[in-house]
Amino acid sequence: MTTEEKIQAAESHILKTIFPGDTNHYDTLFGGAAMAMMDEVAFITATRFTRKRMVTVSSDRIDFKRPIPAGTIIELVGKIAHIGNTSLKVLVEIYIEEMYSFVREKAITGTFTFVAIDEHKHPVSVL
Repeated sequence: MTTEEKIQAAESHILKTIFPGDTNHYDTLFGGAAMAMMDEVAFITATRFTRKRMVTVSSDRIDFKRPIPAGTIIELVGKIAHIGNTSLKVLVEIYIEEMYSFVREKAITGTFTFVAIDEHKHPVSVL
């Protein structure tokens, strides 16, 4: 499989419903919960690309563009953004989908960096 084919095959999608227990005092998704979900889809994407042990080393930037209200569906999309020697970056986007209409909009974007490690927790090549 070529690197481009691996990048395409690694793209990951997770759908979730936002319930009141996931929200803050404004009835919108708590930012920390959003970041945890983003890290999870980023981890899945990184692992699907490398098929190696991956650890998060940083979240480079997370932009909260729209609040995510309770009672909506979200889709988290993870895509490989950059490949280094022992690390890679994963772009994660969260889209809001209104539950009873076809309205869909991007709400949050963020980039996460992962390093591939061996069984002794030493960095190894991602390719």
